[in-house]
Amino acid sequence: MQPLDQQQQLFMVESDQLYRAWIEALNHARSYRYGMRWVSSKGRQYLLRLRDARGNGKSLGPRNAETEAVFAAFAEGKARADSRLKSLSERMRRQARLNRAARLGRVPNIIGDILLGLAAARVSHDFCVIGTHAIFGYEAMAGVQCRMELLASGDVDLLYDPRRHLSIVTLKLDAQGLLGLLRKVDPSFTPLHESPFRAVNDEGFMIDLLIPERELRDAAEVTFGQNDLVAVEVPNLHWLVNAPKCDVVVIAADGRPVMMRVPDARAFALHKAWLSTRADREPIKKSRDRGQAALVAQLILSWLPALEFDPGQLRYFSADMLQLAQKTLEHEAGIRLPGADF
Repeated sequence: MQPLDQQQQLFMVESDQLYRAWIEALNHARSYRYGMRWVSSKGRQYLLRLRDARGNGKSLGPRNAETEAVFAAFAEGKARADSRLKSLSERMRRQARLNRAARLGRVPNIIGDILLGLAAARVSHDFCVIGTHAIFGYEAMAGVQCRMELLASGDVDLLYDPRRHLSIVTLKLDAQGLLGLLRKVDPSFTPLHESPFRAVNDEGFMIDLLIPERELRDAAEVTFGQNDLVAVEVPNLHWLVNAPKCDVVVIAADGRPVMMRVPDARAFALHKAWLSTRADREPIKKSRDRGQAALVAQLILSWLPALEFDPGQLRYFSADMLQLAQKTLEHEAGIRLPGADF
């Protein structure tokens, strides 16, 4: 692991602050989406607040001094919001150039595009990046850069918590589903017939939609629209679903700051260590699991000391799982977790 130099640290701080201001401005500007207009009915004009692209909306009343004031305030607010978003978007472009020059770009651009798409749809808090690409979030938290050979991957896993309100996410995605969002990023994304939880683009990059294994009574498919991806149940992901989440600003390869939601770094390291012991895990994946578990565990011990391996803070894991993960890290990687008495 290589710590960032002072210039890189400054750009990371500025990127974090700028992104958060930009996404707030974007959401505010989008609140004016579809607009407001006058419509005529039976010889009178009414003010209509549009709610979708099909022209559906809500009447705010007949034209009079009060509704004219509402219309004027809306137009003024929209102009201010658009102006602020334009200014911050230009600052984001300048920051991206600085980040690129400082060699801060880490996350593949395709993932950066997808994360920005999730943010623009206001569903970034509904999907958590797990697997290899989550490490980009942990290194950003720590202010270091890890060896790329442990971070290379041709797919990204998006974990969805099925306890969340499915209808709300579906509405935010405009009933086009997650696949519709992916196709806005890259029109070549296509679901695999035999693996409907997975979409792949023309370059072979894959997106997997995952949920934890559920009880039989929860048999309804988790999907966000017609012909959308259908989430696949994966055993033992409930540990990551129940773990605290971190929203971290990371830097795409082209320098753009983007927000990535990842599980608690301790949960990632322990889960990967546990996975590496599974008899049903492919040998090549087990070796990679051990390497990534050791990498993130060492990153926490060296750079994120506030994240203590306190059993009281890891109660979403079973005691047996914690003991096995701790033993694996100690025996396979020589890493002893201080304070961890599982």
